[in-house]
Amino acid sequence: MEPEAAPHIPVLLRPLLEAVAPVFGTWVDGTFGAGGYTRGLLAAGAGRVIGIDRDPMVFEMAASWRGDYGDRLTLVESTFSELDKVAREDAPEGVDGVVLDLGVSSMQLDQAERGFSFLRDGPLDMRMSQEGPTAADLVNTADEGELADILYHYGEERASRRIARAICETRKAAPYESTKQLVATVERCLPRPKPGQSHPATRSFQALRIAVNDEFGQLIEGLEAAERALKPGGKLAVVTFHSLEDRVVKRFFQARSGRAGTGNRYAPVTEAEAPAFTLLTRKGVGPDDQELAENPRARSAILRVGARTETPAGTADRAALGLPAPVLMDVKHRDRRR
Repeated sequence: MEPEAAPHIPVLLRPLLEAVAPVFGTWVDGTFGAGGYTRGLLAAGAGRVIGIDRDPMVFEMAASWRGDYGDRLTLVESTFSELDKVAREDAPEGVDGVVLDLGVSSMQLDQAERGFSFLRDGPLDMRMSQEGPTAADLVNTADEGELADILYHYGEERASRRIARAICETRKAAPYESTKQLVATVERCLPRPKPGQSHPATRSFQALRIAVNDEFGQLIEGLEAAERALKPGGKLAVVTFHSLEDRVVKRFFQARSGRAGTGNRYAPVTEAEAPAFTLLTRKGVGPDDQELAENPRARSAILRVGARTETPAGTADRAALGLPAPVLMDVKHRDRRR
């Protein structure tokens, strides 16, 4: 019996499968979501897929079809920064491929109660794991400077200080509880968008989501975990959705494939490390016209793919990866009782 169609369209699936072909052996889908990449990999020839996600709701949504694949599909609630440890239990010799689809899924955006969308009113939550401090905790307790840093560094919001000041003034009257409240504050601080421009709250919501879920910390650790999990010849495919993510992934592949610069006129030449990856996509791959027509969400997506060499796994130089400047607050340890 043919499994039912996936509820959401996986972005850049066709070019991804072309870049990693032939597909065989054991793969890790480190951001399982609606299971679109997992199904694509299994249909393309993967013997097994280990699906990982920190959102427990995605596994409930997969209950109607996961049994169609029997023991070819294993689902594990975890973060992709732990994917090498998860994979080691099922594939101690290493896996043949890893797929990472970064950012928030359309499935999560569609659920108003998750608080990810500025287009749907719901609790100001934004937690992928549904555990720990929420976005409401963050905007209600962080001081003006900390909020401005988050909005600027994680959302590239040029009006970050103006928005942070407005948030701190507004919350004096009543704490933020809903997405609608935050959207209203941001809209007051920015001009009405022209036709074709993004919603004024786009960058602020992106920034808060990244901070709440420690997405850049997870990204670096996830890329390094994938390097450890892959056997020689194994493929790593990463799909990003905004320039901050893509810059980090691009520089990671450059650094780990030996294509990063080893010196400049101001610094001495350093000895190059043996490459841990061979690049399979020299440039980022974006959607073609057919995909854009089928799935407008793909418009900002970029795919990058590399293949593991026999060089032992290592670590990336954080300072060279283009990470946003560190935010001074620690969300997890802040006293929320103030």
